[in-house]
Amino acid sequence: MPRKQKQGKYKLKTHKATSKRFRLTGSGALMRTKGGKSHLRRNTSDRTKALYTEMVEVKGKKLIKTIKRLTPNME
Repeated sequence: MPRKQKQGKYKLKTHKATSKRFRLTGSGALMRTKGGKSHLRRNTSDRTKALYTEMVEVKGKKLIKTIKRLTPNME
């Protein structure tokens, strides 16, 4: 017996690269990681390398709107 087709809207797909780069805090702030962590870090001081691990809040309303559109299930 064939399956019944669902009626209604299309299923929203998450943009996986965006969901891996950004996190949403409990208070609703959108956080991102810093770049420059992958290579050419040999001459960088330990203190500077430690600063790369911090997450930074995303600034810019347009950017936040774009990220939330790409990851509909993040909210």
